[in-house]
Amino acid sequence: MPAESGTIKLRPELEATAAEEDVSVRLRMVIARLFRRLERTRAGAALTSVETTVLATTVRRGPVGLSDLARAEGMNPSMLSRVIRNLEDSGLIVRRSDPDDRRAALVAATPAGKRLHERIRAERSDSLSALLAKLPAGEQAALRAGLPVLEAIAEQLKGSRP
Repeated sequence: MPAESGTIKLRPELEATAAEEDVSVRLRMVIARLFRRLERTRAGAALTSVETTVLATTVRRGPVGLSDLARAEGMNPSMLSRVIRNLEDSGLIVRRSDPDDRRAALVAATPAGKRLHERIRAERSDSLSALLAKLPAGEQAALRAGLPVLEAIAEQLKGSRP
């Protein structure tokens, strides 16, 4: 029987696997696939995925100290330094001395960096919104009902990682 127009249907080879796998494995896999597919944007095509996330964190938290940024991103300082240098060279962030500790540096997004970040976010949201709009009302409602659970899991994970 054909799937209702807009209904998400598993490919037959995935149906048996999906029934057997643990919910946590399936959830992790689908989150990873969604992330990979949503991270590709025309606006951010010139940036690596790491540069995109560092820019996003800098926009959200900035100005932010390099050590705080490295912790937030789970990166070693030398790797972060290279990413910061690339974003600086692209005119997306600026680095300046921390007024409270001249030995430390702060980074902040430039207006161009903030605009790019917003374009990337909008492009991702628009593409996801277009797909969600095609779902039947029942699937939209089920997804909406599950969001608080996913948000709670994300909040719990935030505090559980080093």
